Amino acid sequence: MAQVFDRSSNALARFSLVLTGVIVIALGVTLDQLQRSPWVTRQGQRPDQPIPFSHKHHVEGLGLQCQYCHTQVEKAAYAGIPPTKTCINCHAQIWTNAELLEPVRQSWATGASIQWIRVHDLPDYVYFNHEIHVNKGIGCASCHGRVDEMPLMYQQNTLQMEWCLNCHRNPAVNLRPTSEIYNMAWAGPSSERPVWCTSTVTGGATAQNVSCTTTNPSGKGPEVAMLQMNTEANGPTSSDVPPLGITMPASLSEVYEPDGSGQVSDGSVPHPQSGAAVEL
Repeated sequence: MAQVFDRSSNALARFSLVLTGVIVIALGVTLDQLQRSPWVTRQGQRPDQPIPFSHKHHVEGLGLQCQYCHTQVEKAAYAGIPPTKTCINCHAQIWTNAELLEPVRQSWATGASIQWIRVHDLPDYVYFNHEIHVNKGIGCASCHGRVDEMPLMYQQNTLQMEWCLNCHRNPAVNLRPTSEIYNMAWAGPSSERPVWCTSTVTGGATAQNVSCTTTNPSGKGPEVAMLQMNTEANGPTSSDVPPLGITMPASLSEVYEPDGSGQVSDGSVPHPQSGAAVEL
């Protein structure tokens, strides 16, 4: 009986299997990169808002604090979008006839809310609580970036699950003293930028009871560290109580190079951002 298939059919079949495998792998890699791309995450995109609100102008230029507009950021799960009255507090007196602010005046006159487009929008199945993150030492810039340098607001980070997990696996590298939560320019310690820290409690430092400085206190005698102490029954927030001056011995040594381990030994205090240790 004559052969139905030519001898070359075997080679063609092997080549087809290899090609199918390559296509499947290439498709998987492409989809993986696609779901991490700004096209999906909206990272870096600046949506067209009803009012071109500039955080750079209001925060860096005018010095407004984050809490003036986002009043719930320390006490609720959501930071909150400011009502029109917050805008009118100032713009009833300045830029009263500016065309850009016509939606604000219309909203104030009619009582209808301004239809802002949400920039940082997590999926509905994700629960994120601003209160716990802010009061435990996560700064605004850690998630939102340098908002004070954004003329138009955009999403700096992916906000995907792997991004969240990278922080939760080693949160120490992102923690800072609660007195620096709203300091957009706060930078962690390094060999070029050492930081000196102290704590007034035993059992380990946290963001609430540690204070840091970039000025070398050695040789100056007693130093004053700033400690935030809570007196309210509802629990501490990062700005309910003003810092109190606590006199401490000037026996601090600089923070070591961050290693991300978060491990502390020899009775030293961990720096709340780097996880590195300083001796008391």
